[in-house]
Amino acid sequence: MEMSGRERSDRLKDKVAIVTGGGSGIGAATSRLFAKEGAKVAVADLDEESAARIAREVEEAGGQAVAAKVDVTSREEIDRVVHDILERWGKIDILVNSAGMGELEWFLDGDEDTWDKLIAVNLKGTMLFCRVVLPSMVERRYGKIINVASAAGKIGAGMQVVYSAAKAGVDGFTKSLAREVARYRINVNVICPGPTDTPMFNVLSEDNPKLKEMLIQATAQKRIGSPEEQAAAALFLASDEAEFVTGHSLLVDGGTTMI
Repeated sequence: MEMSGRERSDRLKDKVAIVTGGGSGIGAATSRLFAKEGAKVAVADLDEESAARIAREVEEAGGQAVAAKVDVTSREEIDRVVHDILERWGKIDILVNSAGMGELEWFLDGDEDTWDKLIAVNLKGTMLFCRVVLPSMVERRYGKIINVASAAGKIGAGMQVVYSAAKAGVDGFTKSLAREVARYRINVNVICPGPTDTPMFNVLSEDNPKLKEMLIQATAQKRIGSPEEQAAAALFLASDEAEFVTGHSLLVDGGTTMI
């Protein structure tokens, strides 16, 4: 469906955004919404087919997008993607680090290979993408970085000990980085989703309906959130309306962390 003037407000008009994990879940919803609001969007994902599908959806709806295959744990691949986007569109205004992975397992049953992967994707991947994108933002004295952590990083989650630790690391990294780059008019914020209807959440809970119900009951609103609700939070932080917001953790969790 073509995007009409009434359906969009152009809050991101003429901006260029990279969304990691853009092929599904929160990243896909963010890619669609940012494009609807006028941004040119690089849909970056390890799953090339999913990234291409979302990019096609954006273009068919009247937006501008390009798919980019990337492993966020590879500095070489990130360098390539960022270089290609700068060559294509000349700048990067917004970076959304939404790529992530989860694993349900008791801490004492876990192995170091799984720990390393969880930390590499959820924490180091976020750090690497920021490291590669930031020089171009510093040069232009402008940028918006939105990292996606988790409510689990705030309150902890059983069977997700290492995941929670990695997401808590994203939260701390965001606050510290925000202090370093504020002088360059670069805003760095973090969204902490609660239980959200994403492919990752569904894979983790499909064999355990009691877990899903427990997570629903853990929210004040007694429901699972949607990727679109997380994307709306990212839109605010990426917009000029959030110019005076940096180093902030925005909990989009239906009241999970206040219970």
